[in-house]
Amino acid sequence: MHSKELTAFVIEKIEDIKGRDIITLDLTDKANFADYMVVCSGSSNRHVKSIAQNVAMECRAINKAPLGVEGNDVGEWSLVDLGDVIVHVMTDEIRDRYQLEQLWA
Repeated sequence: MHSKELTAFVIEKIEDIKGRDIITLDLTDKANFADYMVVCSGSSNRHVKSIAQNVAMECRAINKAPLGVEGNDVGEWSLVDLGDVIVHVMTDEIRDRYQLEQLWA
């Protein structure tokens, strides 16, 4: 599965579990560690954890196991590293504080 297809798959799985404000950033000309970054919000710490766990589980089901999942212990900001696609799931407060979209735009 190519990175663009994986990004579309990830977005679909985030939408399935009601993730909000999904933004995709194309990093192909900006970074060498990934092609795409997906940023989304969850309504609570528990929702953030659930979204990240769902993305990881669904990717494993298609034989695209994450290289790592970080931040699920607290749930304010979870990261799912799928190699060419990095997924950031955050609470609104954390997303407003760090503004990743501004950083990578």
